Amino acid sequence: MDRKENILLSTDAKIYFASDFHLGVPDHQRSLVREKILVQWLDEVKKDASVIFLMGDVFDFWFEYKTVVPKGFVRLLGKLAEITDSGIDIHLFRGNHDIWAFNYLQEELNIQLHRYPLTTKIGNKTFYLAHGDGLGPGDKGYKILKKVFEFKPNQWLFKWLHPDLGARMGLYFSKKSRIANLAKEGKHENHLPIEKEPLYYFSKDMLAKHPEINYFIFGHMHKPTQHLLSNNAELVVLGDWITHFSYAVFDGEEMKLKYFK
Repeated sequence: MDRKENILLSTDAKIYFASDFHLGVPDHQRSLVREKILVQWLDEVKKDASVIFLMGDVFDFWFEYKTVVPKGFVRLLGKLAEITDSGIDIHLFRGNHDIWAFNYLQEELNIQLHRYPLTTKIGNKTFYLAHGDGLGPGDKGYKILKKVFEFKPNQWLFKWLHPDLGARMGLYFSKKSRIANLAKEGKHENHLPIEKEPLYYFSKDMLAKHPEINYFIFGHMHKPTQHLLSNNAELVVLGDWITHFSYAVFDGEEMKLKYFK
């Protein structure tokens, strides 16, 4: 289910996009270092940001009970609240690692939470925005698993676990993941050429059906990529904040992929 809405771009303001912070892995100490760098970046971009899009997997594991959320991440959460309190909109897309974000971030931090891809007009350009997991051909196993995780009775059953047990289980599997191992070793993830990636096939197919789209913006695939799909359309994969510290910025006319040093 895709959504559509228009976003007005203020004069001289910019739109920022970032994704895949995976806070929490490989351990608290190294995650905290990355969290502090992320807060520094937010302090920089808030100076001229009109809107900030966080495109998923902010946390490597996140589950909201009715009255309990995972502890930690207070520097980031405080900074996000400060930014929205100042009048800058923040949009958060659920990724495959924070799929169980429900309403806490929306109610407490005034973040606009997206559960489905969004088609939006920003300035005079049309954007297709999504985390990117499950899009394109292949990966049938994950697509089935995603439906299991999104099945509301399963979420209801998980909520009956004591938060300490539920979080411990989630973090255990999280720290065994491929992403956690990459974070521990400080290595880049290996990828196929972009023309062979599912997100490329998905974007080309969507562009054939909707030629008005100018930018496809995704997270999920951790290799920063800016690829021309046609004379008027680009595919932008935002990379991650594990080894790349990459992001994209749109100034109303041009999209640039950058790195925060």
